[in-house]
Amino acid sequence: MQFIVPQFIDVETKIIGPVTPKQFIILIITAGLIFLSYKLADFTLFIIEAVFLFGLGITLAFVKINNQPAYYFILSLIQVFKKPSIRVWKREKMLVLEKKIKKKKGEIEEVIIPRRALSSSKLSEVSLLVDTGGRYEEE
Repeated sequence: MQFIVPQFIDVETKIIGPVTPKQFIILIITAGLIFLSYKLADFTLFIIEAVFLFGLGITLAFVKINNQPAYYFILSLIQVFKKPSIRVWKREKMLVLEKKIKKKKGEIEEVIIPRRALSSSKLSEVSLLVDTGGRYEEE
């Protein structure tokens, strides 16, 4: 039994020439903001605002970054800056903190004990252990 596999599922419908409904809505909102700035600002400020809004509207409507619309890229960028998903390990800050209580004075002292560096022989043993899936045993 053969099934028809849908193709070109990422192609959006066009309403006016090469303009999709999302692009059309973005351009309408841009035109409304430009009209609003025309009514509320003096002429020199209007020209500056209109150039900025026109550039932003055209960018959001037609520019694709990594084969996705610019507004998806900007939303992803905001999401990454808001909550980064990659944790960076800074070795110089990775120290074991141990608190000891001084019995004489009753004060708390923070003792910083640095982690021991792995020697090349120990490193090769750990590498072999990982490569063999835990079947390697030390001699």
